Amino acid sequence: MEQVITQESTPVRAYLGLLVGVAAVSLGAIFIRLAQSEGLPSLTVATGRLSIAAFLLTLVVLCRPDYRAQVRRLGRQDALLILLGGFFLAAHFATWVTSLEYTTVLISVVLVTTTPIWVALLERVFLRTRLPAAVLLGLLIVLIGGTMIAVNGDDGGVSSRPLLGGTLALLGAVAVAVYLVVGRRLRATLSLTPYIWLVYGTGALFLLAGLLRTGIEVAGYSAAGYGWVVAVALMPQLVGHTFLNYALAYLPATYVSISTQLEPVLSTIVAYFVFAEMPGVWQVVGGAIIMAGVLVASVGQSRASRTLKRLNP
Repeated sequence: MEQVITQESTPVRAYLGLLVGVAAVSLGAIFIRLAQSEGLPSLTVATGRLSIAAFLLTLVVLCRPDYRAQVRRLGRQDALLILLGGFFLAAHFATWVTSLEYTTVLISVVLVTTTPIWVALLERVFLRTRLPAAVLLGLLIVLIGGTMIAVNGDDGGVSSRPLLGGTLALLGAVAVAVYLVVGRRLRATLSLTPYIWLVYGTGALFLLAGLLRTGIEVAGYSAAGYGWVVAVALMPQLVGHTFLNYALAYLPATYVSISTQLEPVLSTIVAYFVFAEMPGVWQVVGGAIIMAGVLVASVGQSRASRTLKRLNP
């Protein structure tokens, strides 16, 4: 019988885990900006983030015989999917981290959290799933918000190249959407920890290849800069995503998805105090409209999924 998640059956630690997870991922943009302020190139920050996380997960996987057994059972098709997922995860971090050089924390984080809409669109194109009307409405709302930001270009004088920054953040959202769609196939055969270890490690290798290709230096920066890279690997990457996945075991996916829309709000508040970054009026209004569009799409997609499960038990 399908377990129904209710208020009474949900432990308090699930809500605390969700709170910790959202707070941790909200610090990602802040730590990245602090590393960039120490002179570290964006690609170096992105590579360090995934490499450190993959190394720490290696220690966990090596200590678990069941995890090692799952990895050994992977076939050629699974290996190709891991390569594909790792590539798009690397593309996500390369584009999104770089976007923070050019636009405000608010716009960068708002645009990169439009991922649920792109996941729904990708599933429609490649998996032939039916696209709920709410997702189309959410996409329309997102486009209105994005157009409002692009046309007015009011960022309070904070951004150096806001259009480029916004475009990179949006590309980051699309890239991580592909990563998530690919991951749904792999998660049928892999537990969470060995799965993220494989894709984090593969993504780190792609980013390292990018560093070698571009000739960007990875040494010679301040200790503080490297410290912020470690912080971004530990807090948003490991702590944040671990607690969000923990919350998903007890709370509906829609509830968790909606809660993660607090990330742009929290990131913007922290950016104001740390960097004195005050977004322009149109950025705030457009960002709020985009967040509303993502919420509409997320709720609509969740309702459609529940209806489909009832019709096809």
